[in-house]
Amino acid sequence: MARTGLQAVSALGAFSLLLASGCTTKNYVRSQTAPIIQQTNELDDATATNNRNIHDVDQRAQAGIQQAQGAANQAQQSAQSANQSASQAQQSAQEAVNRADSLASVISNLDSYKSVADASVNFGFDKADLTKTDKAQLDEFASQMTNTKSYILEVTGGTDSTGSKEYNYDLSQRRAQAVVQYLAAKYNVPAHKFYLIGIGKDQEVASNSTAAGRKKNRRVTIQLLSNDQSATPAPAQTGSIAGSGNGSSASE
Repeated sequence: MARTGLQAVSALGAFSLLLASGCTTKNYVRSQTAPIIQQTNELDDATATNNRNIHDVDQRAQAGIQQAQGAANQAQQSAQSANQSASQAQQSAQEAVNRADSLASVISNLDSYKSVADASVNFGFDKADLTKTDKAQLDEFASQMTNTKSYILEVTGGTDSTGSKEYNYDLSQRRAQAVVQYLAAKYNVPAHKFYLIGIGKDQEVASNSTAAGRKKNRRVTIQLLSNDQSATPAPAQTGSIAGSGNGSSASE
């Protein structure tokens, strides 16, 4: 019995020693792995911070690239607009020349035309609309077309020297078109009878140094031309249609 008790005590002591050894081992492992885990967490945090910084830098870089691209596109659009404006101005000038050439071509290829009647309408500053007085005067001029055969109408718009060439080409065209539209609508004049020319400020009929001269240059002249040999040519201008000028004054 005594030996058996001794063996039991020895076994209990060995078990206690084993338990104590196991706790020591866990504490040792814990003490060794804790710094490693902390370092790993710190590395993860640093990696996440670096990723955020890289993402922020990339966003700023992309924003800078987009801003620079937008500025480049805007500059390109401005250059294209400038080129388009220059092309339109050149086209406006060329259209006036082409229309004048087309009239000369018709006259040279048909029988000799002679002037049957002519008239002139004056406009207010920067205006292209007809007054009641102007229309009444145009009605008087149009009455001469009734008995005229084989006729064409040369309608030439002009301006004073105020403003750019490009703007004045357009303005003179609109003035001439106002006369054409009125005569065509009211007297059923076919479109092929009209030869419209917008000459802008290229051909002045009076000096632009005075208000009175500029007013004379803001005009549309209309010529009734015929190749009918029986037509009686006008000895002189049949009428100078000087309308109210749409409210124009001597002051520019």
